[in-house]
Amino acid sequence: MAGARSAELLVDAFGRVREEVHAVVGGLTPDDLTARVDPDANSVGWLVWHLTRVQDDHVSDAAGTTQEWVTGDWVTRFGLPYARLATGYGHSARQVGRMRVGSARLLTGYHDAVHDRTVRYVRELADTDLDRVVDEGWSPAVTLGVRLISVLSDDLQHVGQAAFVRGMLERAGG
Repeated sequence: MAGARSAELLVDAFGRVREEVHAVVGGLTPDDLTARVDPDANSVGWLVWHLTRVQDDHVSDAAGTTQEWVTGDWVTRFGLPYARLATGYGHSARQVGRMRVGSARLLTGYHDAVHDRTVRYVRELADTDLDRVVDEGWSPAVTLGVRLISVLSDDLQHVGQAAFVRGMLERAGG
């Protein structure tokens, strides 16, 4: 990607997250998605839902759009026992344990829809757009570039955790 603009790098990075999401949930049953390695651990389903919710929330906020969670009626499709706009941030072990996902396709469908919106947004960004302040609630204030890198960091950490959990469950079962 010699000479790539920042937007192209961001598109590539979000694409890598999408690939890992598909790899980690592919072939899992609803029971697999909700299994936990211990009562306080996060499940694969919760981790992928959470990373997607955070991406949807943060990128939609930066873009000034309504979340895909709402516009695509994913909130109804998932039917989760959480507040309508919950992202999972601050969820207790008990709340994580209440997560039930109907299928891996539901998770990847939502992630793909959020990914597509994210890519449409970042693809059009100029390098100078990344300096725009999007959150003055921090010191220093958070720029769009910092917010997008933060989302990517969070996504990659959580998809890695989900892959680890999947591996632990497969090891325990086989």
